[in-house]
Amino acid sequence: MSDSGATDREMAQLAEWIEANADEPMTLEQLGRRVGLSRYALQRRFRAALGVTPSQYQRAARVRRVKRELRAGRDVAGAVFEAGFGALSRFYDLSPSALGMTPLKYRRFGEGEQIRFASRRTGLGWLTMAATSRGVCYAQFGDQRALAESALFEEFGRADIRRSPAERSPALDGWMDALEATIDNGAPGPDIPLHVFGTALQIRTWRFLSGLERGVTASYSEVAAGVGRPTAVRAVAGACAANRIALLIPCHRVLRSDGQLGGYRWGLERKRRLLADER
Repeated sequence: MSDSGATDREMAQLAEWIEANADEPMTLEQLGRRVGLSRYALQRRFRAALGVTPSQYQRAARVRRVKRELRAGRDVAGAVFEAGFGALSRFYDLSPSALGMTPLKYRRFGEGEQIRFASRRTGLGWLTMAATSRGVCYAQFGDQRALAESALFEEFGRADIRRSPAERSPALDGWMDALEATIDNGAPGPDIPLHVFGTALQIRTWRFLSGLERGVTASYSEVAAGVGRPTAVRAVAGACAANRIALLIPCHRVLRSDGQLGGYRWGLERKRRLLADER
């Protein structure tokens, strides 16, 4: 089969189908038949369109389902099996990089924290920024305001989350202005305090990324070496994917070893534009 007829839109629609059926077993051959592609053409086309393979996308979709179930108060075993993981051990192998903590801790994630947020439209879509008393804990893009904000409530399900009464106050507005200037005008990144939640390796990775200068990129293996874990390339890639704070922790500056973009939580087009602006 040829892949000439498969468009990026078809790959996006296939990704939606995988998301809705993530708990079901699926093979490349089965997925390929849905779009008229061979398994090899599908793997190539899907990765080019979404930055990950179909199996990686399905695994991430299962993790997202586990997160939703845990936040809703579901027991760990029930959430894991409901999401399609055939054994608890398979999920526990992923959970430190996927959740940033153990599943039991994730159920209580954000509990006791007071988080205030604000949103505005930028050149890269809607940006929602949220902070605790210690600093920014969340900065995410979305094509729609509601999507950018709803992801915050999903991520910190046990926290006290409210729209900031000072959404247009000088301090909070100044942070948003500084970040927007970075996005739209290529201004230097703002010096904003951060409050990060994650494993020790994730935090080391994010600190390393925060030290990358504008216009400088690094491969995943270079980042792994930089945090003192040269064999932990996959874990470093997972830390980049788990980053909740766009731009302020510049995971868009991490590329594959062959120079290709790799993945990006907020879409490859945003990553491509950010890198082009920084160059």
